[in-house]
Amino acid sequence: MRKKLIFTLLLGVLLPFASFAWGPIGHRVVAEIAYNHLTPQARKAVAAILGRTSMAMVANWPDFIKSDTTHKYDHTNTWHYLDFPAGIERAEFDQLLKAATGENLYTETNAMIKDLKNRQLPQDQKVFALTFLIHMMGDMHQPLHVGRDEDQGGNKIAVNWFNTPSNLHRVWDEQLIEYQQLSYTEYTKALDIASPAQVKSYQAGTIADWMFESHLLADKVYGYTKPDSKLSYRYNYVFVEDLNTQLLKGGLRLAAVLNGIFK
Repeated sequence: MRKKLIFTLLLGVLLPFASFAWGPIGHRVVAEIAYNHLTPQARKAVAAILGRTSMAMVANWPDFIKSDTTHKYDHTNTWHYLDFPAGIERAEFDQLLKAATGENLYTETNAMIKDLKNRQLPQDQKVFALTFLIHMMGDMHQPLHVGRDEDQGGNKIAVNWFNTPSNLHRVWDEQLIEYQQLSYTEYTKALDIASPAQVKSYQAGTIADWMFESHLLADKVYGYTKPDSKLSYRYNYVFVEDLNTQLLKGGLRLAAVLNGIFK
């Protein structure tokens, strides 16, 4: 069963894709950074689940399956995000997080962590849980995946990216990353240079802390980017540091989570 699912994961890498969180490059950067910071025990556990397939190569599968015509995975569509009102304080954010019911980014991230801690979990379910956890930790650090419901995380905000019609969500998913003109391995090498003290600082906190931090960045993005804006060089200058920091944090925090699971 594991070989069948991993084959499906690899096949997804070769198939056409739509615009989803971070896009293929961003999710692979997060996964590759995470792998660089796994403990030996965690690397061994990941290898026991994924075999010779890398974390980077499975990182986008939860987006690819949105195109599955059998609708087998439709229930996972809501796992990629959780929206909040604009400008809320931390106390209200925590209340809304606790009140959020059903399957969403917060509840399912915690569910996948719980599943992976279960050493009796069947192998195919381990592959599924690890793959989704890798992906959702990336989603969590794309600010518009904890954005606002009324515009579907920026999907309804039309903008122009270098004179090409787009929307705010797509700019953050793919276009801002692609503008850096780096492969995921080059991008990983460029970003993964934090000092041990910085790594420790970024890895501190909880999933709720990290989601709130992303939500605050979402407010910054919304505040700067008006509908029908013409975005180009200046936009990259304003947000490239935030973009890079979020990718790095996503990877380092995914490593921290996996190291905690497989200690």
